[in-house]
Amino acid sequence: MSLINKELKDFDLQAYVNNEFKTITKQNLLGKWNILFFYPADFTFVCPTELEDLQNKYEEFKKIDCEIYGVSCDSHFVHKAWHDTSKTIQKIEYPMLADPTGQLTKNLKVYIKKDGMAERASFIIDPDGKIVAYDVIAGNVGRNAEELFRRVQALQFVRLHGDEVCPAKWKPGEETLKPSLDLVGLI
Repeated sequence: MSLINKELKDFDLQAYVNNEFKTITKQNLLGKWNILFFYPADFTFVCPTELEDLQNKYEEFKKIDCEIYGVSCDSHFVHKAWHDTSKTIQKIEYPMLADPTGQLTKNLKVYIKKDGMAERASFIIDPDGKIVAYDVIAGNVGRNAEELFRRVQALQFVRLHGDEVCPAKWKPGEETLKPSLDLVGLI
């Protein structure tokens, strides 16, 4: 069953951000684009490489009005401890959400019950709080911030230009398509 166009349920989670704990709710996500970036656990191997990759592109995400939220089933205290001990994680400026009860993780169907951890999953949420893109990948393979960024840009474009669609590898400034009978079978 697809989660596309599903509206996020209300949630209330603690986050570690800017050297403090902060409550994040669904209301914080409304009115802008967001990425919920689920990862299995703090103090692991692949996760810090992905989180750093996102951090390296964070300023660009903010310029297109997109917030990033790293999410795991660790507590906000564990996020702080990881931040305090890892040079890589000390670079992270975006909120790291703590979902130890699986409130958000279970709602989005990326909770691994037997492990008590999240799948490696990415959700792009539109300003209305609806899921417009998501993917789940094997826990032993990292994701690419550049592709997430491209997807957000394409989704923003089609939201503004509802009569156009973005072909594979589309980037801003490149040609889009206007669906019509003339294009059927020609591309």
